[in-house]
Amino acid sequence: MSVARKLAEFLVGVGAADMPGQALDHAAMLVASTAASAAAGSGLQSAAIVGDLARERGGRAEASLWFDGGPKLPVGDAARVNAMMSDAAASDDSDLRNIVHCGTPLTATALAIAERDGNRGTEVLAAIVAGYEAAGRIGAAVTPGLRQRGFHGSVAAVFAATVAAARLLRLDPEQAAHAMALAATSIGGLMEAANTSVAREYHAGLATMLGIEAARAARRGYTAELRIFEMPSGFFEAFGGVDGDAAGAEAMRDLGAEWDIVTDMAVKLVPGGHPYHALAEAAANAARAGNVAPDEVASITVSRPGLTALSGPLHPADLIDMAHSPAYFLAAGVADHEFSWAHASPAKIADPAIHRLIDRVTVGPPPSGAEAARYRQGATVTIRTRDGRSFTNTVYVPKGAGMLGIAWADIDAKCRVLLPLAGLDEKRIARLLALVRDFRALERVDPIIELLRR
Repeated sequence: MSVARKLAEFLVGVGAADMPGQALDHAAMLVASTAASAAAGSGLQSAAIVGDLARERGGRAEASLWFDGGPKLPVGDAARVNAMMSDAAASDDSDLRNIVHCGTPLTATALAIAERDGNRGTEVLAAIVAGYEAAGRIGAAVTPGLRQRGFHGSVAAVFAATVAAARLLRLDPEQAAHAMALAATSIGGLMEAANTSVAREYHAGLATMLGIEAARAARRGYTAELRIFEMPSGFFEAFGGVDGDAAGAEAMRDLGAEWDIVTDMAVKLVPGGHPYHALAEAAANAARAGNVAPDEVASITVSRPGLTALSGPLHPADLIDMAHSPAYFLAAGVADHEFSWAHASPAKIADPAIHRLIDRVTVGPPPSGAEAARYRQGATVTIRTRDGRSFTNTVYVPKGAGMLGIAWADIDAKCRVLLPLAGLDEKRIARLLALVRDFRALERVDPIIELLRR
């Protein structure tokens, strides 16, 4: 049996009752987090352009564009635009194993299909859990080769949308396997484009739309090569540079023993690239511990497994630069003794105090041995002052990671900061959060969709 068929058999067959309660809770949290991130991205030009194109095309009135009072659009178009809004603000979620933003395509896909077809809340949450598992397993099988070969995480994120759509459209295992195979041969995306331009959210929109289309085509009987993952020159080898059979075994290992959305999901509680959140957190902790003022800093040294040099733009000029600048995260954490949503604003990105500290950031020797295994996108930061003092802090796993436990209070706080950016008032936000917390009891998602419309 092929990898696609084995994965599909489990992922569309497992019921919500067989999933841990924490997995379903995290899925609900993803809905709120993704909506908040989309609110932050709703005013950005990239999503607006694709939204305008979708409106011009028109089509069946099936699903709503969030924060928009216009007519509904076909499911694939609406989900694509909603996903782009979420990804554009760099405030969504990440799978810490492979830094793939699964929540964006999952929430956009699941809510769009459920709005049209009337799926129950538990069905939607189970689809999100299964989709997260698919992207996490396939992504992990080609990590780190995927990024080393220049491909973007959307290459794995497409399977989140595909599997969620397959479940909500009630595909059988054979159909779902073909949907995954179709997604595998249709997705693309280059890391350099995502790191330096608004192509990042374009990737997210395509992953969402292509996943839905693969599931819809497979339901109609469209078939593909089911061994496309593991065969020579197939998905695993082409994108990951790894042996197909070995990668397939990795993707299938301990299937059902634990859930990616529980162990490796992380919701962004601050903006920007998730690999740099622990840098800002540790830097702020060290600066607070020493009550260090910016003009007292002689050097800021960061250490983490695999880090030998600073990547991304050293001095960011806009949101895209900021999201990919580890030096900015470090300097901002030291300058302000915290890192928050405000650090995605133009004023903070241009702050001269932060830019002066950026020039004092250095990379230290990475941790080794057993200690290195404790870091899950974590970091150690040491601040040395001009008068010879030294303050060090280590964050092994960033806040908002599932393995640490995610508090609803943190999700609520994120929503209350970001949702007003799309015009939602406190009353609507409170109602939305109450519905999302009780997502399992929903007969339909319509009440949530109405709150997300303008």
